[in-house]
Amino acid sequence: MKAMKILKNLFVVAPIVVFAGLSALAQSTERPANPKFDAELAKKLGADEHGMKNYVFVLLKTGPNDANFKGKERDDIFAGHFANIGRLAEAGKLAIAGPLGKNDRNYGGLFIFNVATVEEAQKLVETDPTVKAGVFIAELTPWYGSASLMATPEIHKTIQKKSF
Repeated sequence: MKAMKILKNLFVVAPIVVFAGLSALAQSTERPANPKFDAELAKKLGADEHGMKNYVFVLLKTGPNDANFKGKERDDIFAGHFANIGRLAEAGKLAIAGPLGKNDRNYGGLFIFNVATVEEAQKLVETDPTVKAGVFIAELTPWYGSASLMATPEIHKTIQKKSF
């Protein structure tokens, strides 16, 4: 009878002890070091201790003058848009850019700028011919994302068979 009472208490106490131990472990701020961590690459890409950094996300939406440009004039504006994207990527200011698929929200494309403030990104957006012409309007917001995005422009150069 005494043995049963001990077993009964053990079944009640043991889960509480295990739960308390797991809870304390989960609350610990100490995390094991990443064995694949590359300090040189992290520094080159501007990563913080989490491998992240600040960017500015830009959503390009259809602008008020989109329908005003046709044919060669539109082609020229977009040629300038693509050239500007290339220039900004080459300067290390643009992590990624690209068009969005057909949608009913008037979303045209996006930029993720390698700058810390919306004000800096706004100055870069204003260099874009499509924005200057009102083909697109830009909505900007701070974004915290993986610093690995900064490797994208160099990788893209090795996989791009044909440019715009």
